[in-house]
Amino acid sequence: MKSALRYIISLGLAGGLIWFAFKDIDLVDMLDRFARSDWRWIALSCALLLLAHVIRAWRWNMLMEPLGYKPGLFNSSISVLTGYFANYIVPRMGEVTRCGTLYKLERVPVNLSFGTVVAERIFDVIILLVMIGLNFILEFERLSKFFTDFFTSKVPSGNGVLLTIMIFGLIAVAGAGVYIFKNKGLRDKLQNNALIQKVILFAQGMLEGLLSVRKLSSPGLFIFSTIAIWVLYYLVSYVLFFCIPETSSLGLLAGLTLLVVGSIGMAAPVQGGLGAYHMLVGSVMVLYGLTYKDGITLATFIHGAQMLFMLVVGALAFLIVLVKKDKSVLTEPAEIPAR
Repeated sequence: MKSALRYIISLGLAGGLIWFAFKDIDLVDMLDRFARSDWRWIALSCALLLLAHVIRAWRWNMLMEPLGYKPGLFNSSISVLTGYFANYIVPRMGEVTRCGTLYKLERVPVNLSFGTVVAERIFDVIILLVMIGLNFILEFERLSKFFTDFFTSKVPSGNGVLLTIMIFGLIAVAGAGVYIFKNKGLRDKLQNNALIQKVILFAQGMLEGLLSVRKLSSPGLFIFSTIAIWVLYYLVSYVLFFCIPETSSLGLLAGLTLLVVGSIGMAAPVQGGLGAYHMLVGSVMVLYGLTYKDGITLATFIHGAQMLFMLVVGALAFLIVLVKKDKSVLTEPAEIPAR
């Protein structure tokens, strides 16, 4: 019941965001634009996306090698694709599906492979934060205006009320921190709280995952693969600018902004970032001379092309998993290095 309720809420949220993003858009005109687009760029974008996921599987194998497991690149790639396929159906199910698939194909224990997935996500977050910082440095004027307008429009009294709320919020957090620090009994009680313990364990896991790169046989290749994945993600969206005449003149910085804002939208707790991606990308592209209508068209085009491609490729990967025989012999790792 809990899982079903979470799925229904997520689907309802996605539906509400999609309605809000498309309520003033002429869908017939949008479909006509899609029909007149240059599909060769879409083919190139899909090829780049597939290559990015194969490199992601290669990087995943690097993290499992210090644990004594060496899955084949094909099986790891199939597992990654089924994970993305699952994410478009149930949010946040991709990681579990991906690890379960690899266990079926290679008998890598789920708890170990899931730990490596958490570790690689940490590095992805670091790259994303670096890109956000770089994007703000290069496009500070545009992005500061975008986020100020986007969020303060939700507050009736404007910037003064928002600033007051932020100041009082910071004061409240600082005061609570000082009170907890001075109250040993409260500190001990909080440390024994199940939720606090989960947060502490999660933070420790993040730190351990971050330091795990030191155990890799080729840290340089791991860093290279991480950068390559995000460069390919950038190109996946950027080449689609040339599909539609209205967006073909957008520059490299517009592509960076789209990647950053789109990644934030994809992180929303809805199926495949539906609605959130469209609303954020459609709004930020106005800063680059597009109308909101053209921005939504571009967001729909990029998101739709990627989603359809991943659903098709992910479904094929899922079928391969169904017909492929399980690895019958469990090979014990020689020795798991001490943490």
